[in-house]
Amino acid sequence: MTQTLTIRRPDDWHLHLRDGDMLRAVLPYTARDFARAIIMPNLVPPVVTGNDARAYRDRIMAALPQGADFTPLMTLYLTENTDPEDVAAAHAEGLITAVKLYPAGATTNSASGVSSFDKVQPVLEKMAEIGLPLCTHGEVTDNDVDIFDREAVFIDRVLDPIRRAHPQLRVVMEHITTANAADYVRSAETGLAATITTHHLVINRNHILSGGIKPHYYCLPVAKRENHRIALRAAATSGDPRFFLGTDSAPHTDANKLQPCGCAGCFTAPNTLSILAEVFEQDNALDKLENFTSLNGPAFYGLPPNEATTTLQRTAPDTPAFIETPEGPVTVFDPMMDLHWSS
Repeated sequence: MTQTLTIRRPDDWHLHLRDGDMLRAVLPYTARDFARAIIMPNLVPPVVTGNDARAYRDRIMAALPQGADFTPLMTLYLTENTDPEDVAAAHAEGLITAVKLYPAGATTNSASGVSSFDKVQPVLEKMAEIGLPLCTHGEVTDNDVDIFDREAVFIDRVLDPIRRAHPQLRVVMEHITTANAADYVRSAETGLAATITTHHLVINRNHILSGGIKPHYYCLPVAKRENHRIALRAAATSGDPRFFLGTDSAPHTDANKLQPCGCAGCFTAPNTLSILAEVFEQDNALDKLENFTSLNGPAFYGLPPNEATTTLQRTAPDTPAFIETPEGPVTVFDPMMDLHWSS
């Protein structure tokens, strides 16, 4: 039985770090295991301009533990007033790696997102021209669409029309949750990829709702039926270069999770690598873990893989049940299974 596993140092292609005290509390957990991360821009107020991204990057760098080797890859929050030239200038400067599309009202801090997709066509055209990827939160927010169907409807109503209108636009479908999304990615010959979270490889909707509501398993897009979870695991463990890790690790204090209208998000940064190693071993795919965590993402984004390596040891991890922050405790995602690998 393999006792150690050495892989290129991983990257996280979808991460929430928040700001201020929360940023300083959670950043060390990502910087310990990941060399780079795509940083989500849904702060309050959101990161909408190049200057906003520069200031946020500086706050992240100031919060890094001494000696940490970590590079934040910044994104801009797409609004109906986004200036295509500001986007192009930020890209040319090397300041941003992608632009994030939130349909208005789809998730945490998405009120400034897009309601009229016609209004963002000039930005998408410019992004296609300069080769800047679009990251999408793939859900419609129409009240007549069931929450469990919103990802599939987004593909039909929003994403496919965008890709047909801008065939050169490179798109990352973030945190996919359905077999529909995985199949859609496979149907594209080029220019389309998807991130898969740690928690969506582990939970289905029963884990949220069966036997009582479990707020710490509530995220958006919400976890779906078991057949969709199995489809995501098949995609992640396949080695297919179009699928790679984006944890969507999203810290909320317990006080904000455990209320009548609780926040969506799972905090997985402290134990993601341990969980992933367990999942991939269960599926007899440890040899594909490096592709998912360390190779496929850089290839899609046109970046070199990390030269440094990470060695996982076959030993139970010492992961806290929660972390303390100045804003209150944040519960760490519980995978509901014994873990046998430590990073």
